[in-house]
Amino acid sequence: MDFFILKKIIAGVIMPLPIVFILLFIGIALINKRPKLAKKFAIAATLLLAVISFMPIADKLLVLYEQEYPVFNNQYGKIDSIIVLGCGHTADERLKPSQELKHCALQRLTEGMRILRDQPQATLFTTGYNPYDTVSNAEKLKQAAIELGLPADKIVTVSDPRDTADEAAMLAPLVKGTSFVLVTNANHMPRAMQYFIDQGVQPIPAPTGFLVKDPEGTSVWFNLVPDAANISKTERAWHETLGRLWQWLRN
Repeated sequence: MDFFILKKIIAGVIMPLPIVFILLFIGIALINKRPKLAKKFAIAATLLLAVISFMPIADKLLVLYEQEYPVFNNQYGKIDSIIVLGCGHTADERLKPSQELKHCALQRLTEGMRILRDQPQATLFTTGYNPYDTVSNAEKLKQAAIELGLPADKIVTVSDPRDTADEAAMLAPLVKGTSFVLVTNANHMPRAMQYFIDQGVQPIPAPTGFLVKDPEGTSVWFNLVPDAANISKTERAWHETLGRLWQWLRN
């Protein structure tokens, strides 16, 4: 099996929600032979589900990553290029390119185009592979950018990278010695920055797609109610924690 696919499968299995289901499955399997032990597994699954769906916990975990870099406000002078990291799409002939993009990909493209509006001399790089489509994510991002009004000659696609490490390795030689902005989701930015720094370049961070807004805001009662959206936040934080661990092991 392709190592890239295997890595994705393993990462998916050890996410918090799959672990909840694994604990429940073990509890059900043991309910007749070891009822006391089965009960412990069921309780553990229930407690874990409650924890990962609780907003104060989900936000505290995720904000550790999202608040590491400030929003890009055109405070770095002239920029030569803008790198928009890939985040996937789903091919659907009924839809326009911008509608085929995953939410995170559209967020990144929007931020890249926002920066390009203030830095019209810059070149926009789009990146990303898609194992499920003949059109790469880099090319789909380009199509969406053109759909949204960007001239095709402002965009350079790099379609081979399969993950963030690949993106850094393939793009660093193209931007070395220049001033460039790196666009990705706020929770992904610390890991992405480190991959580029490891390649001997220094990106200017432009985080986007913040999931935790107003982290110091006043809590209200409905924030204490378990919510599926909080599970997603917890899983993003856990995904980035695993990603940073893998990054450390690779280095």
